[in-house]
Amino acid sequence: MVFKTISSDLMLQAHQKSKTGQLPQYIPCLSEADPQWLAVAFLSIDNQLQIKGDSQQIFPLMSVIKPFVLLYLLEHLGEKLVFERVGNKSSDLPFNSLSQLEIDDGFPRNPMINSGAITLASFLIGKNSKLRAENICFWLNQKSNSKLFLSETVLNSVRSLSNPLNQAIVEKLTAKGVLENPELALDTYNHICCLSGTVIDLVRLGLLLVKGSDYVLLKHYQIVSEIMTTSGLYEASADFAAKVGLPTKSGVSGAVLSLIPEQGAIATYSPPLNSQGNSVAGLWLVEQLNI
Repeated sequence: MVFKTISSDLMLQAHQKSKTGQLPQYIPCLSEADPQWLAVAFLSIDNQLQIKGDSQQIFPLMSVIKPFVLLYLLEHLGEKLVFERVGNKSSDLPFNSLSQLEIDDGFPRNPMINSGAITLASFLIGKNSKLRAENICFWLNQKSNSKLFLSETVLNSVRSLSNPLNQAIVEKLTAKGVLENPELALDTYNHICCLSGTVIDLVRLGLLLVKGSDYVLLKHYQIVSEIMTTSGLYEASADFAAKVGLPTKSGVSGAVLSLIPEQGAIATYSPPLNSQGNSVAGLWLVEQLNI
């Protein structure tokens, strides 16, 4: 594939596509985002950067952090221990589905859905949630040359409203003996979802998964990439994989990260979401740029 130029016409079309989406309402700061914000970045394996749109706009990664939590724990705990705690199978149900966890008898199906991510968050290193988030943030910034930071503003917004589904998931995981400290696990999960940056920071993170690092095992990158392909867009993953074929992860902030094996990474940001919680314009742009 030769990566297409991000044209002004393509951006205009993406803006139009975004109008069919909706802002999420269960996190106040996300519901207050400007639906017109749109940014896209491509970073090649030889570090050539192409950007368009609101590239300096800061946003929380939300669920886009999940592949990197998996990578971090594969490095620090090892493959065997990680997959004793979570599975690697795809799910046809929403990312915050309690039903999926009940179907699986309390065993998180994969690291990309909330039950799996909360479980893995419980194994992050640090004596409290803030230190755990800061530790993984430092590690990722060091490995990718990004400038992620923990947004206290977003964290306060997340905490301002209860999340009954996540709470029910935590209670189920605790009842099954998966979580020893449920409050710390959930609070850690909330913290890491509030790690924030620009589309440039996000595409640099993506290049880490494509290009690798001398200090991270190649096998671990491959595992993360495979799970992004099968589970990164939740119930939309299989269709997107068949149609586009790129490992991709989304977040309810409107962030999307796609990997182009051996070539580079694409990062997009557009807040309006479809019914599955994925950025409408973001997924459309990735598809167009991959043609």
